[in-house]
Amino acid sequence: MTVVTRFAPSPTGFLHIGGARTALFNWLFAKHHGGKYLLRIEDTDRARSTQPAIAAILDGLGWLGLQHDGEVTYQFSRAARHAEVAHQMLAAGNAYHCYCSPQELDEMRAAQKAAGKPMRYDGRWRDRDPKDAPAGVAPVIRLKAPQTGQTVIKDLVQGEVTVENAQLDDMILLRADGTPTYMLAVVVDDHDMGVTHVIRGDDHLNNAFRQLQIIRAMGWPEPAYAHIPLIHGPDGAKLSKRHGALGVDAYRDMGLLPAALRNYLLRLGWGHGDDEIISTQQAIEWFDLDAVGRSPSRFDMAKLINLNAHYLRETPDDELLPMVLPRVEETLGAKVDAIGLERITRGMNGVKQRSRTLIELADNLVFYARTGAPPIADDKARGVLTPEAKSLLGKLAAALEADAANWGEKQVEDAVRRFAESMGVKLGQVAQPLRVALSGSTVSPGIFEVVAILGPAETRARLLAAAG
Repeated sequence: MTVVTRFAPSPTGFLHIGGARTALFNWLFAKHHGGKYLLRIEDTDRARSTQPAIAAILDGLGWLGLQHDGEVTYQFSRAARHAEVAHQMLAAGNAYHCYCSPQELDEMRAAQKAAGKPMRYDGRWRDRDPKDAPAGVAPVIRLKAPQTGQTVIKDLVQGEVTVENAQLDDMILLRADGTPTYMLAVVVDDHDMGVTHVIRGDDHLNNAFRQLQIIRAMGWPEPAYAHIPLIHGPDGAKLSKRHGALGVDAYRDMGLLPAALRNYLLRLGWGHGDDEIISTQQAIEWFDLDAVGRSPSRFDMAKLINLNAHYLRETPDDELLPMVLPRVEETLGAKVDAIGLERITRGMNGVKQRSRTLIELADNLVFYARTGAPPIADDKARGVLTPEAKSLLGKLAAALEADAANWGEKQVEDAVRRFAESMGVKLGQVAQPLRVALSGSTVSPGIFEVVAILGPAETRARLLAAAG
């Protein structure tokens, strides 16, 4: 059997973090078993489904690197096929016409509520002769569900889960206007797409019992189900925007790398021993549903950012450059010239060691791209440039100029140390003002690395500017 999974989002909004994890688990499971991962857009809610939302979902999945196999299936376009199946069930005696008016249904539910009973359709047209149908009423088609016994699901995550059939009513398959319901559409699409494993959030577990009844009524093969616990916030409450329940595009805008987000989502509810840093290839090799936990996982933004910092450090500099250059140029308000590009390229490794996101990386690289003194970042940095410090910087400019012909990182360090010693001050009393003068901040890569990359002329210009 070829494993076939699917991710089936509704395009009524962005691709949220829970949906991204569901897509990842489906993608990994299919890859692990050498199968197929399919994408279906469940756009039957025409009032809320939008093209921008569809585009955002496709863009988010593409950025995450979760490429689907084959063409995208759009559920709405398959309405005729869904209706065909409903009529097949009707012809086989597994479904029936119901002529209840909306008013009748409201009265039925009101009576059940008043009596303290569960509100569900009472089956009043289940065995009635269609000849009793009121004139001019377009019927719906309802499933003739089993009324006794149990429906059992051997879920690959939740274990064996059972519901009494008496608790399930005869749900609508086809509305009076001939449009299919979500329950019917999902089952038909999964069958026609050859889906073997339905991996989704455990908020769909109740739907599975109803969908399984349709599958059995049609005599179709039953997929394996795996319902994954939802993601909660750090406080244990349902994940919301205040916890970071944003669209995947927002995490990209924060400067996160797709590999880091994949790794983080993988570890939300799935584990492989004590491993935290897991490459995509390892994830494909190791992933299976038996390691998915039954308890909700907790989203932790700080942990995600720290993980991203690791991936940033491990990403080759030449891959990072095109990601950060647009933001550097936006901050500068100009294109980076050849000299600035050379400095950024040389300085990338040192800066990325101290950056957690692409945004931080770009912002921390800007000082390399500038010509002339950088703006001072904050009061702390300004406080470093005391009159005494400025005097030292002016003298240091002259001292370094003498060594301009021999300008490597080690040579610069030796020259600055000799200067500090000659002035009778500690190295830090020179190094920190030097850092602020060159980078505009109290934090930077190793200051001698910075001096070496900026070169003699630019270093001298910035020192003299800071000296005032």
